[in-house]
Amino acid sequence: MDTKETLRKFENTVSGYIRELDRFDLEQLLWKPATDEWSLGQMYMHLILSAQFMQLRNVALCLAPDGGPIFSSIGKTKQGEELFTTGSFPPDRIKVPPSPQYTPPQPESKEQLVNGLKDTVRRMVEIEPAVASAFNQTTQARSETGNEIVQQRVVHPRLGGLHAFEWFCLIEMHYRHHLLQKKRLDDAWREAHV
Repeated sequence: MDTKETLRKFENTVSGYIRELDRFDLEQLLWKPATDEWSLGQMYMHLILSAQFMQLRNVALCLAPDGGPIFSSIGKTKQGEELFTTGSFPPDRIKVPPSPQYTPPQPESKEQLVNGLKDTVRRMVEIEPAVASAFNQTTQARSETGNEIVQQRVVHPRLGGLHAFEWFCLIEMHYRHHLLQKKRLDDAWREAHV
């Protein structure tokens, strides 16, 4: 897959998330099936915040010309290799204990979520040409030399060292993966409010 196709898939997924917001009221967005689980609104906030403050930040860091101590030559972990081979997260549910560092806040409004999603798309569109350029240069250099070209990588805690294009793709895969959680929360709401 290339950057344009990744961006197209991301835009389609985000459009679906935004369309779905029309049918939710704030009560449903803030409702949690259990005290130790996220609400639908928190899931939306997680997608927005992780893309904007971790994933897109790491795309930009990988593209920065000066390198620095944050970069690594470490490759992907086995889990990272599997993720990028299949092109998606496994359908497994990942449950992390609540913590101030990881648990997203509840949204203040539906508008906050729509604006956050649209802003994430805008930022993906803005950075895509730089990611494409870096990816195309690396691909061309690899085909000319026959050798793997070392790219600047930022380490993901579970997936290992990812370069700019991988971080870019990860955003799309992450949004798609959370569609499973969204369905689970939709189903739990319907079941609890019959």
